[in-house]
Amino acid sequence: MKKCTLNEAVNDLRTIGDMLRWSVSCFTAADLHYGHGTDNPWDEAIQLILPTLCLPLEISDTVFSARLTYSEKQSIVDRVKCRVNDYIPVSYLTNKAWFCGYEFYVDERVLIPRSPIAELINQKFSGILHKEPQYVLDMCTGSGCIAIVCALVFPHAQVDAVDVSRDALAVADKNIDMYDLKKRVTSIYSDLFDELPIKQYDVIVTNPPYVDVNTIKDLPKEYHHEPMLGFFGGNNGLTLLFRILNNAARYLNINGVLICEVGNSMNALITSNPDIPFTWIKLDNGGDGVFFLTRNQIINIKNKEKMTEN
Repeated sequence: MKKCTLNEAVNDLRTIGDMLRWSVSCFTAADLHYGHGTDNPWDEAIQLILPTLCLPLEISDTVFSARLTYSEKQSIVDRVKCRVNDYIPVSYLTNKAWFCGYEFYVDERVLIPRSPIAELINQKFSGILHKEPQYVLDMCTGSGCIAIVCALVFPHAQVDAVDVSRDALAVADKNIDMYDLKKRVTSIYSDLFDELPIKQYDVIVTNPPYVDVNTIKDLPKEYHHEPMLGFFGGNNGLTLLFRILNNAARYLNINGVLICEVGNSMNALITSNPDIPFTWIKLDNGGDGVFFLTRNQIINIKNKEKMTEN
């Protein structure tokens, strides 16, 4: 594939609108994969260019006619080069991502937020929880986006954000500070539940690594810039899920609920464990593989030791 040199762009492009049009053309001609917050080259260009210029995503169209300085143009061109030639996701170039409409800092230490669980949080877990939670656990928190938005949506909740990656927790802490939530959101280093003190939560929300060994080989180039620790879930993608299932009941109160995303490992999970009464959630905004189980359902799963990822 032809590489993007783009050397002439700085002189030929004058306005934000020029830069947007040119970037969209460049992205369209390239072999790019969208899936980190956008699904088309226009939105991709918007999310690259406006944050590069320290502008909000929602601006008047009249701003598109604004002239750019040479250094502004060069910054945009450099980032377009990285996106096209090196397949670096836009969020890593700008250090910005959005989840539930909130902005988060991200870098290569964490996955870029894109979980369909966002829809459930925006709906305040309607139909899943009977009342607003007081204690929330976000297992495998990564950037901390789920934990933080839960704290914002449920202003009286205390939220624990757990991850096995200290690098990821450093990013989560940065985002917790950004939203001034240190009194209500606590980051905790733990390999799932191993180092987590026993505590009764109203809801455990988790988006654990669930990509299987075969699928991980075929991920688009963009995904290989993200930490594999956040993707790989064992041979069949379900290793961490079953560790969570086998421990979650001890950390849920009597009416507690586990909400979990397993993505494209959904079929393998159903096939290997047909007797587990998963409630699969229909999502209006797209996305498959999100289920919930109540504490009582988890406890009542017979022969839990026979649950298998194979």
